[in-house]
Amino acid sequence: MKAYLAMALTALMITSNPIWANASKETAYKELEWDDLIPLSEQLNPPPFPEVDHNDEFAIPKQPIGKVVEGLNGTPVRLPGFVVPLEGDSHEITAFLLVPYFGACIHVPAPPTNQIVYVAYPEGAKVDDLWDAVWVTGTLQTTAASHEMGDAAYSLTATSVTPYERPH
Repeated sequence: MKAYLAMALTALMITSNPIWANASKETAYKELEWDDLIPLSEQLNPPPFPEVDHNDEFAIPKQPIGKVVEGLNGTPVRLPGFVVPLEGDSHEITAFLLVPYFGACIHVPAPPTNQIVYVAYPEGAKVDDLWDAVWVTGTLQTTAASHEMGDAAYSLTATSVTPYERPH
């Protein structure tokens, strides 16, 4: 009984210590789905999809502009998706667009801006791991980013990029 009480007291001291408490908060990520990035008002009343002029082979329809969910700003999140590499080399990618489906930014038009996340990952993700879906973990910001591959309504500083595994 004394050993159990000592262990419980030690656990209480560790979790009440601000250093340990902050460490446990840092790993508490909110797991998101792509629909979570679309405000409810926009889900209920989506903006019109841009029309394609099929008579002009050079006409490129504009990317739909999507609003952000302001409440997600500064939130530690975990989001699955596919990588569109932007910066890095043949071994590691340090910046990319995260999109909900493979080839999203190759298709015209690109997905709505609130369905693209600009990711900075200074540590670098190995290129070999990026052809399949990935989980990206980090802090989400409602800060837009623009690139020729597509505009993003959100930005994220990643702490990890790992191969996608279906949640249990």
